[in-house]
Amino acid sequence: MSYRPSFAELNAFSAIAAHRSFRKAADELGLAPSTLSHMMRALEAGMGLRLLHRTTRSVSATEAGAQLLERLQPVLRDLDLALDEVNGFRAEPRGSLRINTNEAGARLLLQNVVPMFMARCPEVEVDLVTEGRLVDIVAEGFDAGVRLGEAVPHDMIAVRISGPTRFVSVASPAYLQQHKHPKTPEDLKQHRCIRIRMASGKRYRWEFEKRSHAISVDVPGSLTLDHHELMAETAARDLGVAYLPEHVAAPWIARGDLCVVLADWCPVIPGLFLYYPGHRHVPPTLRAFVAVVKEVADGGNA
Repeated sequence: MSYRPSFAELNAFSAIAAHRSFRKAADELGLAPSTLSHMMRALEAGMGLRLLHRTTRSVSATEAGAQLLERLQPVLRDLDLALDEVNGFRAEPRGSLRINTNEAGARLLLQNVVPMFMARCPEVEVDLVTEGRLVDIVAEGFDAGVRLGEAVPHDMIAVRISGPTRFVSVASPAYLQQHKHPKTPEDLKQHRCIRIRMASGKRYRWEFEKRSHAISVDVPGSLTLDHHELMAETAARDLGVAYLPEHVAAPWIARGDLCVVLADWCPVIPGLFLYYPGHRHVPPTLRAFVAVVKEVADGGNA
């Protein structure tokens, strides 16, 4: 075959086929979707083959495209590895580092880890994306993610960034004076509760455990929120029982604005972890970031 595709065309095809989306591939590569569309038309014309099925709603590889992708991905990974090894001769990493995290994880990283990392690696651009929903960090083009330990996929490498934590149910003293204290999670069905809406749109069922007996309760309530600080503030205004991370509730409890209820039903759970794929080559930027995370954690600052 006289036609030899360019590296840019093959790299673009690999990203589109892997994401099954021109938009997501464009976001990963920093190009416009129209540019990728033009590159694919040129690639298919040059090769004399249709590599992608396109509809208004989806993109998928043809049989020929799937075979090309299968052969191409290891080659691109080896190329990335070779370039990373050569870049190891630089005095410091450079490039970009994309991390998907929730708000609590972002706040924790910004306290110590990110400032230390940026001081050591000024040539790296850090992109922290905060959102409540769990995402596939590989499919979404992230280098790493941050979530509670129990939510980290089992095939990922996890590095602790915080100590164990727990969720607690709280209410204001005034509210508890007017309503009977709940003794079991089921008693919450007789209370006004401030419910939690997750990023997926579903309302969260409050989870409790005592002496290995676990229970989840779909609590009643006429108010639903999606932000922990707002829930603490609302509970302190006597509007009901809230279910919060202990570190969020702690200042309100210390001031006497909130009281913990069902304390013996609120177990300790694993804290926050930075996680990343264990089956892929770890780029120098992420290796340097992980090193800072471990250093901060070992120093008791995380």
